[in-house]
Amino acid sequence: MAILPIKEYPDPVLRKRAKEVKRIRKRTLNLIANMIETMCAEGGVGLAANQVGVLQRIIVADTGTSYDPRHRPNEKDRNRENLTVLVNPEILSCQGEEAAEEGCLSLPERTGKVKRAYSLKIRGLNLKGEVLEMEYTGLSARIFQHEIDHLDGVLFIDRMEREEEG
Repeated sequence: MAILPIKEYPDPVLRKRAKEVKRIRKRTLNLIANMIETMCAEGGVGLAANQVGVLQRIIVADTGTSYDPRHRPNEKDRNRENLTVLVNPEILSCQGEEAAEEGCLSLPERTGKVKRAYSLKIRGLNLKGEVLEMEYTGLSARIFQHEIDHLDGVLFIDRMEREEEG
């Protein structure tokens, strides 16, 4: 496994919509393993494939680590059983709204307050190509919304509350 270089804003790949994965192949699984290693090594709680320069609809997320955008988790903070991989993720429904601080590995020096749905239901494929539907609330819901935004070429700075910009 390898730690991949993170694309940083304003790299144009971050503004492109990722393409659907037609079939999960060995190279897809290798990419996912490298994405997990990269996310953990860089102290992130989520990573989208286009953040490592690959325009495929793949995200990895750590839904079990507490998060403060000013203090990234390190390896000892993690339980790898809480890692979730989704291929071709889509949001099925959202409820509620909550504003909270966000940060991003692709904008390492930036944080800002973003309003997102408090809870959501999502669907995607697991590593075996099986369809999963899951529901998340709070921070976990926020992570998935943030990463799915990446797949659509949207960055958290696009959603920051206007008074937070500067």
